[in-house]
Amino acid sequence: MSDLLERLRGRGWRMTAQRRVVAEVLDGEHVHLTADEVHARAVAKLPEISRATVYNTLGELVSLGEVLEVATDKRAKRYDPNAHRPHHHLVCAQCGAIRDVHPTGNPLADLPDTERFGFTVSDVEVTYRGLCPNCASA
Repeated sequence: MSDLLERLRGRGWRMTAQRRVVAEVLDGEHVHLTADEVHARAVAKLPEISRATVYNTLGELVSLGEVLEVATDKRAKRYDPNAHRPHHHLVCAQCGAIRDVHPTGNPLADLPDTERFGFTVSDVEVTYRGLCPNCASA
């Protein structure tokens, strides 16, 4: 059983066939699918699943804090099931591929007090941009 499915069961989330398929599609390392990609993969497993059901399920998973909604540039939002381990993202500026990265250090500590402008900072999102190996070699 996937980590996401285990977490959802642990929360007592009602596991319909449609919800299960969406959670299964999102399972894995470095998963950052768009809603349309989730829908296409879900239809392959459960042909009667509707686009609206996929979108609604993704919204619920984000609201529960079990899936992160990742927006990079002007591309479609992507859904990341790695919501419980702090991480940053590495994004290819050409094809949009996304990888989770876990650099050492504390990015909150890297922001000097003089640059906080009185804010109480509680979270940091870092996105590294560049070219993936495929795009760099093309």
